[in-house]
Amino acid sequence: MTMIAGYKSPWLNEELEILQDAVSKFYQKEFTPLNDKWNEQGYVDREAWTKAGEAGLLCASIKEEYGGGGGTFAHEMVITQEQSRAGVSGFGNSVHSGIVAHYIQSYGTEEQKKKWLPKMASGEMVGAIAMTEPGTGSDLQGVKTTAKKVGNQYVINGQKTFITNGQQSTLICVVAKTDPAGGAKGTSLVMVETDEVEGFRRGRNLNKVGMHAQDTSELFFDDVKIPTSNLLGTEEGKGFFQLMQQLPQERLIIAVQACVAMERAVTLTADYVKERKAFGQRILDFQNTQFKLAECKTEAAIARVFVDDCAVKLLDGKLDATTAAMAKWWTTEKQCQIVDTCLQFFGGYGYMLEYPIGQMYQDARIQKIYGGTNEIMKMLIARTL
Repeated sequence: MTMIAGYKSPWLNEELEILQDAVSKFYQKEFTPLNDKWNEQGYVDREAWTKAGEAGLLCASIKEEYGGGGGTFAHEMVITQEQSRAGVSGFGNSVHSGIVAHYIQSYGTEEQKKKWLPKMASGEMVGAIAMTEPGTGSDLQGVKTTAKKVGNQYVINGQKTFITNGQQSTLICVVAKTDPAGGAKGTSLVMVETDEVEGFRRGRNLNKVGMHAQDTSELFFDDVKIPTSNLLGTEEGKGFFQLMQQLPQERLIIAVQACVAMERAVTLTADYVKERKAFGQRILDFQNTQFKLAECKTEAAIARVFVDDCAVKLLDGKLDATTAAMAKWWTTEKQCQIVDTCLQFFGGYGYMLEYPIGQMYQDARIQKIYGGTNEIMKMLIARTL
């Protein structure tokens, strides 16, 4: 589906192409037919996680000794791309496998890795990360949730919101203040196993503009007690540093999703305008259609090459936060513009949700907000000028 004739992503090899084919078939067979049902009910069926685990789609880039696939970010990228191509926006695997599992693998103790990662890889546990609060979005230093040490336990109090996988998660990485006076240095990551604690409750499954099949929730922690061994790692106050270390990968995942959405929008629209007629000729035969789609195809191609370059850098351990921020803001901005332009060529049908382009229009908008708003991305880039 690439926009450049003969182009192949430099990180893609034969093994990954075989994976690509298998993952594509899995999504088309197992998930795509359930998409409408999931959108209506507001969440993906719980057994979808177990199915994905059996198919090797969970924790693909986690080491085999912890139950993962033993792959790299390239494997994660293939799985993310094929999910986007299949139009399955509700399955929160990128948070589960690409983010939460990596926090545990990167910062967890040996005991923590062995305890949680195999269950995440099988789909027995569903992971979520609880950063955002009602009064704190991109400013993570401002979190109010506390984890106070009492004996050999932490007592957690606070509220989180907009949490992906919020209704189904059973393992939540909570950003909390272990030293409320310590600012960034007082922030820690603590792991809450929801089936093991009292005082934890989920709020409603939030009603969103798009991404209707993805359960996104409020979470409440009222004197939730967890063992001190659930502190991620061995040292308090490392949470902010841990979050910052992982952000380039998180932002690149969003950019990858944006890339695929652009490519898919252009392909779907090109197919449509070749068939649809107005005033006795195909919509593609109007010069305006040709020029607009030429622009969209060009920008999608530029996005692909840039994001692939970022992926190569990430695989080499060289992707810096600034470049990741550039990829995140620019691709998501272009995604929203291109999907909007493409929807226009469908006319009234574009506004109907039975056409994929309408669904893509709804789902695109959040991309400019989560993972750090695009305004925050520009601030980060501006600091390097």
